[in-house]
Amino acid sequence: MKHRIVVLGAGYAGAFAAGNLARRLSPADTEITVVNTEPDFVERMRLHQLAIGQDLGFRKLADVFAGTGVRLRLARVTGVDPERRTVAVTGENGDGELAYDTLLYALGSSVAHHGVPGVAEHAFDVTGRSSALRLRERLAGLGEGGTVLVVGEGLTGIETATEFAESRPDLSVALAARGELGAWLSPKARRHLRQAFDRLGITVHEHTGIEAVEPTRAIAANGTSIPAEVTVWSAGFAVHPIAAASGLEVAGTGQIVVDRTMRSLSHPDVYAAGDCAYAIGENGRPLPMSCASAGFTNMQATAAIIARLTCSKVPTIGLKYYGNHISLGRRDAIFQMVDGDVRSKSWYLGGRTAARLKSGVLKGAGWGITHPTFGMPKRKRRLSTAPDQVGVRAAA
Repeated sequence: MKHRIVVLGAGYAGAFAAGNLARRLSPADTEITVVNTEPDFVERMRLHQLAIGQDLGFRKLADVFAGTGVRLRLARVTGVDPERRTVAVTGENGDGELAYDTLLYALGSSVAHHGVPGVAEHAFDVTGRSSALRLRERLAGLGEGGTVLVVGEGLTGIETATEFAESRPDLSVALAARGELGAWLSPKARRHLRQAFDRLGITVHEHTGIEAVEPTRAIAANGTSIPAEVTVWSAGFAVHPIAAASGLEVAGTGQIVVDRTMRSLSHPDVYAAGDCAYAIGENGRPLPMSCASAGFTNMQATAAIIARLTCSKVPTIGLKYYGNHISLGRRDAIFQMVDGDVRSKSWYLGGRTAARLKSGVLKGAGWGITHPTFGMPKRKRRLSTAPDQVGVRAAA
């Protein structure tokens, strides 16, 4: 019997991991299945562009994995039973169950409402394609002078506000920040950011927490009413409660607690990558939910899975950030270098050069995902024991 590897999610972490496993492990004794709700690979980092009306090309996952040996199951994950080593799914063909020997959990995250009244009913977000398309339709219906409020001063909020303001100068775009805009940036980069907001005509409400969202306005903590025909909520991310409900050990965030190799502390045949992994970086702090973290964690998880299945030494992949790329529309951006504690260094790159660099990063990430077995070796690694014994040995 072949060793069954099931990958949950085909985002930046899951899709790359599945391709990497297929590239390096022999299909003679391994079987890789990817479970994903969407039929396409969705570039989440570009969904704010989709929302404002730009056309993005989406590649079918069936085409991505064609010829790789990876099996694609289009379905929604409804549960995980780590004791029985099964995953419950539902899709067009009804309910089903998948058995695994090794599980890579990479279901990502969605928008965090933080219990703020009205967010679920009235706000929009750009954390998924369906929600971005819903926002796209709403924005298309706004006439000149329509009011848009982006809530959240993180990377998603900044990129969303600047993209909207540049693409739709007829709209009145504002951003609500709990603290100071760009507070984590170096002084020069912060000035660049503020100049970009001024150039694009974006109103900034600093030190303004939003405590309620209504159909045509948002209510700040101090009682101030901010006009908003459209409120875009980008005030953080949350993971699906499936992991916690399954009995896997999770942190207070609901993320799966993993060791340095991305292996679950409670169930050694389960690995986690991307936003759903509670992994500690080299600075001793949990990795933030981000595309960069998806890259670090999926490479570490796949390397560990391959090493343990082939009885090799598990390599250590670096979990260190070097900088933040922030798009400010299509023609401007900031690349901020950071130190080992993720504190901004004095050096930063801005303007069109930074925008081209960010564009290159996005294209490179998209290309790498959609060419999962590029450079596939002629000789793949075989499992070092009989296939029916690998699951037991990997869990040791």
